Amino acid sequence: MSASPDPRSPIPRALAQIESVVLGKPQVVRLALACLIARGHLLIEDVPGVGKTTLARALAATLGLSWRRIQCVADLLPGDILGSSVYDSASGGFRFHPGPVFASIVLADELNRTSPRTQSALLEAMEEGAVTSEGVRHQLPEPFFVIATQNPREQAGTWPLPESQLDRFLMVLSLGFPSRDDERRLLASAAVRSAVESLSPVLTASDLVAAQAAAALVHVSEPVREYLLDLIEASRGAAASGVAAQTANGLSPRATLGWQRAAQAWALLSGRDAVYPEDVQAVATAVAAHRIGGPARVERLLRDVRVR
Repeated sequence: MSASPDPRSPIPRALAQIESVVLGKPQVVRLALACLIARGHLLIEDVPGVGKTTLARALAATLGLSWRRIQCVADLLPGDILGSSVYDSASGGFRFHPGPVFASIVLADELNRTSPRTQSALLEAMEEGAVTSEGVRHQLPEPFFVIATQNPREQAGTWPLPESQLDRFLMVLSLGFPSRDDERRLLASAAVRSAVESLSPVLTASDLVAAQAAAALVHVSEPVREYLLDLIEASRGAAASGVAAQTANGLSPRATLGWQRAAQAWALLSGRDAVYPEDVQAVATAVAAHRIGGPARVERLLRDVRVR
């Protein structure tokens, strides 16, 4: 049975603040925060103008961490993200000047509008929390998150993110159009659109680290873990799964680990200290759809794989 989060915790206040500027999307907001508590990177994909950047900026402002925004365009170079070595006449050598990736939160706006070469500059940073330049490895801040947005891939001027890049995003979320009532609220209060500018941190860095540590301790029972493994196995088309309709691509071990962390974070946000099958299901589409071909394939998995 789901419990309510402790109202004294800063987590409910953080959710409420983000929901005050991202109207009518409590499930998406909660998934986004769960992604960061699960130590994952987040990709928000949707058509222009539905609030992708607003959600990304509201998350960054609420978390109380250093953050930088990168507007991705066609002529952006890897050095514009990572930094570059510049000759220092005083020392007679080259000195590395860190780029905007050296922040706890990096907002990569419209990531798929920049070239594949520049997109790949984030791969090492997202996987290892470090950047290598001129053969020297530079450590990034801890914690480190990439919150990226992208427009639909069929739109002009976009390059599709490669599978290796997509797999490094723990979750991919879509906002969708607002309901009529929410859009009426938006029209009635134009200030909502600019409210993100005035948001102040609700969580401190220590609060976030504590939430991450608490999520890692949320208990995952053997039956729940076996259920998750059944889902993973079915996604790979294993004959032993007994699933009639198999998915085209299988989930990677990185996705397996991330799915469990996401379910633990979701349970934590529900005020519980154990993961239920419902927690695994709640985060399933966000974690798996971009890896195996879309939400319909995830729904098929959830329908055909039963809890033992």
